[in-house]
Amino acid sequence: MRTQLEQAVLGRATSAMKLAAAVESVPPDKVRREIAAGRAVIPANPAHAGLKPAVVGRAFRTKINANLGCSPDSSDTACELEKLREALAVGADFVMDLSVGADLSRLRKTMIAASPVALGTVPIYEAFSRVSGDIDRLDADILLEVIDEHARQGVDFMTLHAGLLRRHIPATMKRLMGIVSRGGAILAEWMVLQGKENPLYSRWDDVMEICRRNDVTVSLGDGLRPGCLADASDKAQFAELDVLGKLVKRCRSHGVQVMVEGPGHVPFNQIGMNMKREARVCHGAPFYVLGPVVTDIAPGYDHITSCIGATAAAYHGASLLCYVTPAEHLALPTKEEVRAGVVVYRIAAHAADVARGLPGARDIDDAMSRARRDFDWKKQFELAIDGDYARERFERTLTPGDSNADHCSMCGKEFCAVRRTNRIYEETH
Repeated sequence: MRTQLEQAVLGRATSAMKLAAAVESVPPDKVRREIAAGRAVIPANPAHAGLKPAVVGRAFRTKINANLGCSPDSSDTACELEKLREALAVGADFVMDLSVGADLSRLRKTMIAASPVALGTVPIYEAFSRVSGDIDRLDADILLEVIDEHARQGVDFMTLHAGLLRRHIPATMKRLMGIVSRGGAILAEWMVLQGKENPLYSRWDDVMEICRRNDVTVSLGDGLRPGCLADASDKAQFAELDVLGKLVKRCRSHGVQVMVEGPGHVPFNQIGMNMKREARVCHGAPFYVLGPVVTDIAPGYDHITSCIGATAAAYHGASLLCYVTPAEHLALPTKEEVRAGVVVYRIAAHAADVARGLPGARDIDDAMSRARRDFDWKKQFELAIDGDYARERFERTLTPGDSNADHCSMCGKEFCAVRRTNRIYEETH
């Protein structure tokens, strides 16, 4: 007897699965099987026109997400559209609009229309904005109204912090950093002030009806993710994870695709354990992780500290990596910082795919090595993750008119080992 999720997948239009399968160079049936089993998701709202769908799951290439969006203090629609174009230009697979403030509906419509990749949101942000930050006016009906509007507009996946319950809050007050999730902190304060359970959790069946009707993928938010190394892998984090595991089963029983969000700051030696625990507790649902950041002392360079953790996370079990930019912990990222975040996360994702032996993952590395051996600079720049920057950096110290140089300025012509090796090969064959 088929499960509700299997029935939903079988009854769904196959175009998204076929398109995703073509990009992955795998049979469509493989994509369908992984989604039906809950091990993969394709966030693809039918209302999102022009979407080029991508599949998230361990059987496929590791994907990356770029967070965009205005803050009350910075940016506007035009600026965020520039960032969107920059993220897409360097290969983001997904984007999220994390905007807070006024007129969010218009901004979101514009972002969806401009994005050929799946777009996600965090509805609690807009719900809180609609009550002008007055937490006493926030309630379940407003949240459901916002979720429904996002779904009807074409949002493909939504972060819903439904696993953070009242009973978890005391444990967070023993932490060094407490609650660092924006959505998690809003809901936690609401529960304390109202003396009620998380409205997303208590009205979960209503949430499921909206998501099922609009084919929205749920991304179960980690409202209690650790915000520093001292809080990693603690009682609060894992208590929420246990609830997320139960919500995964409820999503599947409603025929709704679901993935699970993971920790933010984790010591490197705990990453593997966290990935394996999520897979077990959450019944193999795809894991979507932020970083994790592996040290707390590198503001301005957290795209690097988190990229180290992201590579390990993807190797040990994560399927989708949420990028971190150089502005993390400091400010809203600029267009240039968005580009840097996407590039380093593409490196992390690819490195993990090579390490776990994903079929075909290393082909591009071998092609790059042949191009380097042959001093085929044009081919190298075509294959590079950020070919524009590689070309610019190469040409900066290049002798004018010498675009076919058989060396670079690192070693110079006479000390170039590759030139010498090529000569040895010619002399011995």
